[in-house]
Amino acid sequence: MNSSLSRYRVMPLTLRKSLLCLLLALPLLSGCGINNIPTYDEQAKAAWAQVENQYQRRADLVPNLVATVKGYAAHEKETLTAVTEARAKVGSIQLGKGLLDNPQKLQQFQAAQSELGSALQRLMVVVERYPDLKANQNFLALQSQLEGTENRISVARRDFINSVNQYNRELRTFPGRIWYWLLYDDMELRETFQATSENTEQAPKVDF
Repeated sequence: MNSSLSRYRVMPLTLRKSLLCLLLALPLLSGCGINNIPTYDEQAKAAWAQVENQYQRRADLVPNLVATVKGYAAHEKETLTAVTEARAKVGSIQLGKGLLDNPQKLQQFQAAQSELGSALQRLMVVVERYPDLKANQNFLALQSQLEGTENRISVARRDFINSVNQYNRELRTFPGRIWYWLLYDDMELRETFQATSENTEQAPKVDF
């Protein structure tokens, strides 16, 4: 404490005044949005983590769902294979922070998830042909979990889109643009979800 005070006293008067003004201004600056950009960036990352969690939840349901349907409709090989391969493609993409910071990989991830969603929709259409399968308790439980997961995916995607829009807007508008220019010019605009096919904004319907 004494050494810090001593160093302060030997500073030139003008430097001491500037330092004092800066310390006094910090509370005011915090109220002017100086921390908004990193705060919104962290919120976007947290929202993305939820998107990943819900997609993983869906992927985890696929093996049991395919096995159950196969038990009643083994000859629907093409549809079952499409679901399995779509899940494998999703699993081959590395998740984590690096994906969010890589627009090209994020688009690939979107496309793979959209393909899995479409494959699951086709599987649900196939199920309509098998009343015994639709009455199977294990399948009904999986159907309910899948329906809930698709809804959670839609909510997580919406929250992520809103978070990214807020972050990007802060970088583009006043006063965030000033703080970006002064302090955060190493941070970039973030990509959000883009529709890769028709009706990708809607969750697949899995109810009967």
